[in-house]
Amino acid sequence: MTVKLPLLNERIYAPYKIAALVETLCDQGISPEECLMGSGITEAEIYDPETLTSVRQYFAVCKNAVHLSRDPATPFYVGMRMHLSAYGMYGYALICSLTVRDFFDLGVKYHKLATPTLTIQWREDPGSAIWRFPENFISAPSKELRQFLIEQQLAQHVTHLRDIVSRECVPQKIHVSYPAPPHADLYEKFLSCPVYFNQPVSEIYYDSAILDRKPQLAHRLTSTLLQETCDRLIGQAKVSVGVAGEVYQILMRTPGQFPGMDEVADALHMTSRTLRRKLEAEDISFVEIFNDVRCSLATEYLQTTKLSTDDIATLLGFSDAANFRHAFKKWTGKAPSAYRK
Repeated sequence: MTVKLPLLNERIYAPYKIAALVETLCDQGISPEECLMGSGITEAEIYDPETLTSVRQYFAVCKNAVHLSRDPATPFYVGMRMHLSAYGMYGYALICSLTVRDFFDLGVKYHKLATPTLTIQWREDPGSAIWRFPENFISAPSKELRQFLIEQQLAQHVTHLRDIVSRECVPQKIHVSYPAPPHADLYEKFLSCPVYFNQPVSEIYYDSAILDRKPQLAHRLTSTLLQETCDRLIGQAKVSVGVAGEVYQILMRTPGQFPGMDEVADALHMTSRTLRRKLEAEDISFVEIFNDVRCSLATEYLQTTKLSTDDIATLLGFSDAANFRHAFKKWTGKAPSAYRK
């Protein structure tokens, strides 16, 4: 059965995870058509640089994998294919991190750019640096799909640390939140460390001594530039999905004549109180979306028109050019004149 296709504003991720999964299943003799069944995406599209997909589409392909594959190692193979270079700007920002600690911090900060299927966190305990995977999935998976996603996530993280440090960088141990499956022996084979099941939460433990190590491709300037790009992409992602995306679209319909929160709530057939609560649940506010719209329009006007700063300020609803210049500097770190140059 075809899944309910996502709205256009939900499709914000490049299909690299889908491609890795399809390639792994094809190695097992499963056709791309079977892999992608019900996802609303074709084989040609997963290799098209213009294609954008949603988390729901990725979930659809993962569900197919659970039902079609007879190899319990499938999620581990997929995770091992997911080298950081496949993640676009997010991956390159991590590769160029100045220290492994920075890598951990940026991995969490920009995780929303990585077609996230579950929550990731990290903490430092005496002697250990610990990746933590709370049971906060983007969707409600079955028991089999939940296990598939955890196994893939564990393999991805182990692969990423090897990518940026060395092949010898392996975990101290791994905790898994569910009982040992029949293929439990595969965990230590692919993850290269002792694995303990039936734990309170799934976690990967590394020696904290690695946190101050310098990744092989660390580069200060490149890291700064890529983090700026990721910051911009995170901002776009926040206003591209859910209720926030709908608010963004409404505000963009009539640039210069921005409706207030009450009007937007009416357009969405809800009260302003309900709208505020829904936006809070998505970790964003109406004011943040409004400012993002004005920032997007301002940069567009500065790059593509000869409008004066006074004219742009008026179009964006500022009382005067000085207020606009102050806001633009706060949004971008640059004055409008410097941005235009």
